[in-house]
Amino acid sequence: MFLAEGYKSVVEFIDSSYQVEGIYHTAPFDPKMLNLSRNINLYAISATEMQKISGLKTPQDVIAVIAIPQWPKPGNNNLKEKFSIVLDGVQDPGNMGTIIRTADWFGITDIICSTDTVDAYNPKVVQASMGSLSRVRVHYTELATALPKMNLPVFGAMLDGGVIYKTDFGNEGLLLMGNEGNGIRPGLQKLITVAVTIPRVGKAESLNVGIATALFCSE
Repeated sequence: MFLAEGYKSVVEFIDSSYQVEGIYHTAPFDPKMLNLSRNINLYAISATEMQKISGLKTPQDVIAVIAIPQWPKPGNNNLKEKFSIVLDGVQDPGNMGTIIRTADWFGITDIICSTDTVDAYNPKVVQASMGSLSRVRVHYTELATALPKMNLPVFGAMLDGGVIYKTDFGNEGLLLMGNEGNGIRPGLQKLITVAVTIPRVGKAESLNVGIATALFCSE
């Protein structure tokens, strides 16, 4: 199970395929605002109780307990003719939430993660995704063995790649983004079909992985 906090996030999961196990709300909150179309257990609790179960410094009025889904394994057959994001060791919950939200904006339905990438159901990730997690499937696997089986071009974010604005991405592929500090690990670099770089004009040492992913998705 995981928690989703706040009216907007809770509503997004209610309207999705996720199984909402229960909704806890403070007494002043009117559960009719949620427009429930299915039977979900509702529990009115005190503000003190909400403070105890919330992960936020300033708790909101409603929180949902939701079952973690078991998505079908991503493979060659269900990733064709579209783009998917691949994350290698992305650690920061804020970055992960931003990437999920960005994927949702650009209509990308699948994010494939290395096993050491931050948990998508971490409360901070759920909060940062602003409800977009309800529409994006996040998978965890051993990338070194999984990527070759997908038989798709791998566009890797590298400092020494071709300029992103001149790259022909075609109509399908995997957008491989690396760890915040170390980039893509050497074992996965060998699997990159096309190395791509976002040209640096100023003197910043690096570009935030969430921002870099957004630029890749835009192109």
